[in-house]
Amino acid sequence: MAHAQVSNNVTIGILALQGAFAEHQVALQKLSCQKKIAVILVRTAGDLSACDALIIPGGESTTIALLAKLAGLLEPLRAFLQNKPVWGTCAGAILLAQAVENTKKGGQELLGGISVTVARNGWGSQIESFEAPLSIDGLRDPTTPFMGVFIRAPVVLALHPSTENPPIEIIARLPLNVVPNAQKLMVHDEGDSDPRNSQSIVALRQGRHMLTTFHPELTKDNRFHEYFVRICVLPTLL
Repeated sequence: MAHAQVSNNVTIGILALQGAFAEHQVALQKLSCQKKIAVILVRTAGDLSACDALIIPGGESTTIALLAKLAGLLEPLRAFLQNKPVWGTCAGAILLAQAVENTKKGGQELLGGISVTVARNGWGSQIESFEAPLSIDGLRDPTTPFMGVFIRAPVVLALHPSTENPPIEIIARLPLNVVPNAQKLMVHDEGDSDPRNSQSIVALRQGRHMLTTFHPELTKDNRFHEYFVRICVLPTLL
């Protein structure tokens, strides 16, 4: 009787319609983990069907959503989210949100998947971009801060936990001493009296999905990519 073989490979797709998809590809290809990682640049539903997990890169969220719609990818992406891990960075984080504020006129399509509300360009315009060291226990070598690159970054306005969805795990917060426009922070967290709390969140995970409001792919530090593979992707293949 033949026994099924367990694959030693994991295929991670990167939505490659617009934005920093090439940088994610480089970071993934440098990883060393227990399974060999194959990378696919996803532009069609057929590309997506070959993936075990997906990264939605930073870029311009409205443009990515429009191009995905024109490519017939919106519904396949929503279906993919129901069963497989997805990580959104910056614009990708917006697309994974349950709701978004500060959209362009006419709004935009969202994929959903993570129970949060975010605001586009929450810290301001391109000239108000910044970098900040982030202390994160779950990363490899946690005593070394991860440098977050924030470019027209979205802000998490509210968390929407429920018994119907996996719990929301906060991975990283922006240190309050480097929060831009801190005086503008408002209370959004449901049941939370600290007005800085939700807006300081810059990385979180809900079940198999993850979002980061910054750009890990724009650094030479691939520990967030390793974290996504180790914590979100590999457990789904067991």
